Amino acid sequence: MTDRVDLIVVNGRVLTMDEARPRAEAVAIGGGVIRAVGTSAEIRAMAGPATRIVDAGGGSVLPGFIDSHVHLFQGAAALDFLPLDSVRGADALRRAVLDYADARPDEPLILGTGTSYGLIDGRNPTRHDIDAILADRPVALMAPDIHTLWANTKALQVCGLLHGAEMPEGSSVVMGTDGLATGELLETGAMGPVLRLSRTGGRDMLGYVTGADPVPAATAAERAADKALLARGLAHAAARGITTMHNMDGNFYQLELLDELRAEGGLQCRMEVPFHLKNFDPLDRLQEAVEMRRRHDDDWLWSGRVKMFMDGVVESRTALMLRPYPDAPTTGQAVFEPAHFNQACIRADALGLQLSTHAIGDLAVRRTLDGYAAARTANGPRDSRHRIEHIETIHADDLPRIADLGAVASMQPRHAAFGGWFDPPEPGTAFHADQQPLAYPWRAIRDSGARLVFSTDWPVVPVDVLPNVQAAVAPLDLGPGWADQGQSLIEALGSYTRDNAWVAFREDRMGRLRPGMLADVVVLDADLEAVAPAGIGRVRPVTTICGGRITFEAPV
Repeated sequence: MTDRVDLIVVNGRVLTMDEARPRAEAVAIGGGVIRAVGTSAEIRAMAGPATRIVDAGGGSVLPGFIDSHVHLFQGAAALDFLPLDSVRGADALRRAVLDYADARPDEPLILGTGTSYGLIDGRNPTRHDIDAILADRPVALMAPDIHTLWANTKALQVCGLLHGAEMPEGSSVVMGTDGLATGELLETGAMGPVLRLSRTGGRDMLGYVTGADPVPAATAAERAADKALLARGLAHAAARGITTMHNMDGNFYQLELLDELRAEGGLQCRMEVPFHLKNFDPLDRLQEAVEMRRRHDDDWLWSGRVKMFMDGVVESRTALMLRPYPDAPTTGQAVFEPAHFNQACIRADALGLQLSTHAIGDLAVRRTLDGYAAARTANGPRDSRHRIEHIETIHADDLPRIADLGAVASMQPRHAAFGGWFDPPEPGTAFHADQQPLAYPWRAIRDSGARLVFSTDWPVVPVDVLPNVQAAVAPLDLGPGWADQGQSLIEALGSYTRDNAWVAFREDRMGRLRPGMLADVVVLDADLEAVAPAGIGRVRPVTTICGGRITFEAPV
């Protein structure tokens, strides 16, 4: 570490996330690390003739935000697809689809994103509904959770799905009484053929769908386009104060593109990329995860985690529950059977890999914990920090097991029924009344002694951090039966900085503002501690610094 000071931030309300010195006024940066934290006078005295000065103007200054659950490639692609997050009703959908299609006559697939369940008078769209809007071009509407896709007849015909098709376990083409597909495609195995029609050729989904490299291999032009798309997504995240992201899908292809961006100076956020193990993959493929870790293991780009799915989502009733849903005669769909999942956990854990499992329903959470317990029994205890992604409901018996196993709850505040982004479920539909107290159980998990980290799951919700912090600090009151899962401001910010560094085994160099730590900093346009909880989501980053380099500055 050199003695030079390249950049200082002064006149701030610095929240260091460092227990030894939780608050300060200013930060000095040099050689890509934090040189000092102190008063504005102390830090100004360190400046030299070439030192850049950033005046925080009384706004909060924090460690750069770490979003620990994103899909970068998909999020970047979605920036230019048809946004349907705020669209409700058939008429609004018609206008949105036709306006987008008219503006893009050469678009190979009209792909809507963020499509609400129950979009058309409380029900999901069918191929006939979409055909009535646009029948002569392929059209598909993606649900916000990326677990359901609704396609028109043209798209189904082109992909050979109109008459149904064999699907991997956990995925399905929903069939109608006429013997033809309704247009609803559940989970990635069914969605993949349609998404390959898009302008990205589905390459943005391949790390999510298969975990393998693109087949066929990307051409030089496709590779350049994909790299530019990733760069756009990184810049979009940096403008939200994000300095590190943990991807939830990945393959060698993504890692190669990100590595090329780094070599070119275009990697604006640090990235962790996992290996995605599907239920149909032989367990020997875990050696690919080891190889990804061997090739990529530094503070800008690293691997070493295995992502798996245990179930689907509540909205399509594919989340795996201990008993049938109140409004449907199903307990959901298991992506992995228990013995298979347990063996995968044992093998991955033995290789020193971290596990990260999508588990939404209470039975999915239980089976995930069972798998982590099997790994601990087989291999012995270690500091594994295995993660459970989402946990939208949990049985009371399983709540203490998270801490007992040293596992980590990885949750997304705006996913919650009381998070303010999605419409809450009607009573007696998604959850039984006795499940509601432990639905989206942030407070209950934290109080149990388990570690809790927060993220967005971009593009399921926007990658904006502060609206998610607001959702955690000021959740909506949904009335009787729902527990208050609210967090303090410092708890929520800690789960987006210090704790997200810890869950990635980077706590010795990220997530805090103290001398010697990597210089990842965000400056906000207001003092978060002086803002009413309901206004936190309106606070904006004005400067993002990653590795001592300014990666975003708000226009003056």
